[in-house]
Amino acid sequence: MRTTTGWLAGATEPALRRVTLERRDLRDDDIAIRVDHCGVCHTDLHAVRGPRDTALVPGHEFTGVVTAAGPAVTRFAPGDPVAVGNIVDSCGTCAMCRRGQENFCAEFPTLTYGGTDRHDGSPTLGAFSREYVVREDFAYRLPVGLDPAAAAPLLCAGITVWEPLRALGAGPGTRVAVVGLGGLGHLAVKLAVALGAETTVVSRSAAKAADASRLGARELLVSTDPRQLAAAKDRFDVVIDTIAVPHDLGPYLRLVALDGTLSQVGHLGTLTVEAMDLLVGRKKLTSAGSGGRPATAAMLDFCARHGVAADVEVVPSAQVNEVLDRLSRNDVRYRFVLDLADLG
Repeated sequence: MRTTTGWLAGATEPALRRVTLERRDLRDDDIAIRVDHCGVCHTDLHAVRGPRDTALVPGHEFTGVVTAAGPAVTRFAPGDPVAVGNIVDSCGTCAMCRRGQENFCAEFPTLTYGGTDRHDGSPTLGAFSREYVVREDFAYRLPVGLDPAAAAPLLCAGITVWEPLRALGAGPGTRVAVVGLGGLGHLAVKLAVALGAETTVVSRSAAKAADASRLGARELLVSTDPRQLAAAKDRFDVVIDTIAVPHDLGPYLRLVALDGTLSQVGHLGTLTVEAMDLLVGRKKLTSAGSGGRPATAAMLDFCARHGVAADVEVVPSAQVNEVLDRLSRNDVRYRFVLDLADLG
């Protein structure tokens, strides 16, 4: 086994502590990565502070440099900059995997942490650590021009909004509304603008108008102002809803144009919808989560060409517990990224 250092939350501990971790010896198609930057997602916060009975190491959106490669590896060599997201393996044979949608693997994809290794049954440990070992097929070359720290959140938040934007045809001549301007929302705005769509932000706070404009949005609609929402009725071809808590979809479905779509990517729990909000205008409701390997590689190339990356606050990993406290208060604009260099 290989040893490294990382941040672990014990089975009954709400705080992370620095520990020595074991990584598997490289299999033939594995690469070892020195983790330099890892984004901090609300999923990490929920995993650490929610109910659980096992220890875990969070972290599922990271960038770093290859340090070693197994004998069958053909795509990477030591020294290559790479990125890894929240999926590190899949069955590879089901209909979804064959279509490049490993995120929908019929046997469920192996997650970067909190998952089960498909070969030896061991639990996967995340990238709040100095080293990660992964199959080369689930690592991506980090394109020249992308800042490694600002690119890390693309591997979770970025791909989560990229897939529905592309699947729903966002581009020149389309009108996109992004509901919520947080970690997911700010990247949805940047990507929609870069794709050429006329983009609007919908937010509870009028104070975010300047940020929306800076990100490229044409305007901001205040969701608590009934007059503004009424004036925007049936306007948007695509609405990307990034709100992460249960909420009424009705006001946002009423913004959708004839034959348009609302994609809910924030709250993935139970939703209640009035059929009339779908019926009038033949509107569609869909959802999305993460992305397959082809889409992830395409997103990274697109972001490099168009200068799209997350707005990040980079913090030494030793401050990880403070970061989780701040994230619980939404005290970040717009994504925390841990610098793992302090792990040695």
